[in-house]
Amino acid sequence: MCDENMNLEEQVTEPVESKVETEPLFEEMVDFDTFSKSDFRVVKVKECSAVKKSKKLLHFVLDDGTGTDRIILSGIHAYYEPEELVGKTLLAITNLPPRSMMGIDSCGMLLSAVHTVNGEEKLNLVMLDDAIPAGAKLY
Repeated sequence: MCDENMNLEEQVTEPVESKVETEPLFEEMVDFDTFSKSDFRVVKVKECSAVKKSKKLLHFVLDDGTGTDRIILSGIHAYYEPEELVGKTLLAITNLPPRSMMGIDSCGMLLSAVHTVNGEEKLNLVMLDDAIPAGAKLY
């Protein structure tokens, strides 16, 4: 029995720790008035599809609480498949000027967290509790 325990102990290996890297914090300060001009809103994903002729872009149809659908394009197809995002509650900045991508106006930006693990970039959309209603403002 002692020999069996010894063999098990010999087989146990130390876990390989991953090397996580994040970008350094900005040193430049943003004054409160500038920050407060950003309109961060909760949005609900009504529809999501891949943009034709693009390997990166996903086309989101979002409920932003206004009663009018909001279209946002996001270059996250390498990290998410469209069908897994339908129904999710996300965070967007909604008062950016429209930006045309692949001939489609994107009216805002979805927020995500980016970091590197062992040299590979990882991205996670900021997903919120589904109990938060579309259009709720973040402060």
